[in-house]
Amino acid sequence: MSGDLYHNRVLELAADIPNIGELHAPDGKAHKVSRVCGSEIWIELDLSEDGETITGIAVKSKACALGAATLSVLSEHAVGASVEEVYEARDKMRAMLKEGGPPPEGRFWELRHLEGVRDYPQRHMSTLLALDAAVAAIEDAKANREAA
Repeated sequence: MSGDLYHNRVLELAADIPNIGELHAPDGKAHKVSRVCGSEIWIELDLSEDGETITGIAVKSKACALGAATLSVLSEHAVGASVEEVYEARDKMRAMLKEGGPPPEGRFWELRHLEGVRDYPQRHMSTLLALDAAVAAIEDAKANREAA
């Protein structure tokens, strides 16, 4: 694979994932696995009282460098992010990889470092895994609140 795919910033992000661990009693959690490469990501999060802002996050990963880099950007900037910002980052990242769209902006702007993945469709799923897990954890938190 191309050196552009695994350039220095991608490797730095992958090597330094913040918020590794577990939350005491998370509002929502998700575990996602890439069927293509076997990468795994776990996300636990807490939401604000109104359910619109992430107030805590904990992550675990057995992912490739690309999935770990995405997780690193997400984990670094998730606390304080609105739920809508996470959905938007996921959607923009998917469009960037699959449709040639622009990279995400705002608090998740560093996802632009993964733009080179666009040319490797077999790596799209693992690169999107963290964002898909974050959305699933948000949905789990909302479902848990509705059930309570």
